[in-house]
Amino acid sequence: MANLDIAMPLALLAVSTAALFLNKRTEGKLKATFEERELHTRDVVMLVVMIVVAVSFVGYVSILDPGQIFQNIILLVFLFSYSMLLFIFSYLFSGMKQRRAQIFSLGFAVAGLFTGTVSLLEPFADGLAVYRTLAFYGLAAFAIVSIILDIKKTKVQERWYVAVQPPALFVLLFVFFNVAYEGAPVWAPVLLDIFALTFAVLIILYLGSLFTWKTTLVFAVLLTIVDIILVLGTGTMVTTAQQFTGLGLPVLVHLPNIPLVFSAEGLVLFRGLGLGDFFFAGILALQTFKKFGKQAGYAAVIAMTASFAIFEAFLPEVVGLLEPVLQREIGGFPGTLMIIMGWVPVVACKLLSARKQKQQDREIDQKIGNDVLPEQGTQTF
Repeated sequence: MANLDIAMPLALLAVSTAALFLNKRTEGKLKATFEERELHTRDVVMLVVMIVVAVSFVGYVSILDPGQIFQNIILLVFLFSYSMLLFIFSYLFSGMKQRRAQIFSLGFAVAGLFTGTVSLLEPFADGLAVYRTLAFYGLAAFAIVSIILDIKKTKVQERWYVAVQPPALFVLLFVFFNVAYEGAPVWAPVLLDIFALTFAVLIILYLGSLFTWKTTLVFAVLLTIVDIILVLGTGTMVTTAQQFTGLGLPVLVHLPNIPLVFSAEGLVLFRGLGLGDFFFAGILALQTFKKFGKQAGYAAVIAMTASFAIFEAFLPEVVGLLEPVLQREIGGFPGTLMIIMGWVPVVACKLLSARKQKQQDREIDQKIGNDVLPEQGTQTF
């Protein structure tokens, strides 16, 4: 029986649509940053190989050595990567008008004061409540100082003190409400999903300008094949995802099944989708938009969302059919396959339409040429 879910498909739709909408505003600055560089086929192949190596390494090492040292290394690497991504985007667009920069900093000042104050109240208070409060009050003070500095600023340019605020808030929230926290649940799932969805959009925008239509096709085929192997073949991707989930890293989006579905224990069923799948859908939508236009880009988004929703609805039945064939328990299903099955028909239709249009244009040109030649011949004689 189909198990309808609208939450995760809507999240996929929202991320892809946001990437298409924001790309016009960000692509120019990002291309200038990358000095108009683009990924070549060999670069895409190396990217997929690196994904395979990274996923396999994390998956197998977490099984062989599930100790705290390895977990701490993963935490540090991803915290640094996410913080740098936030800083880069914030810095690129920190050259905003003075009033906007002040409002931006004011928002972080309010967030710091609010979070610091709430940390002292039950049920959020724990043994580190005082230190947490001081840390967030420190962020608020820094944001207020940024406003003062901006008032004295005479010309519009990038501001490091504005760019540092988003990654600072992220790190403080992650550390004090996930790593070092014993109070009421705060980080997961709400803050975890907010940051995961934010990073999904940023990664699409950050790397989207480097892809071309050719490299996108190569990337789509290779990543789908690799995803099928790592999820259904070896199961390494599932193990790696569980490792990241246990650490609270925003690499997966966890949303409740809507309409709500309850387990035998009375718990709400949650579904998870990795940032890689969001990135995959976003890149396909973005490059389709550039290749065939706005209408095709949004058609691709809708088709990918519909395909994903249909697969997700019948996922238990699909997994039930595959497990006897693979002779192993399947802990997940390749999201790239679910997404690309919706993208391929849209691209195929656009390619056939373009081919048909070219053929018609060629026939018209030939007809015009045949009509003109006799007249030209008469004039020549």
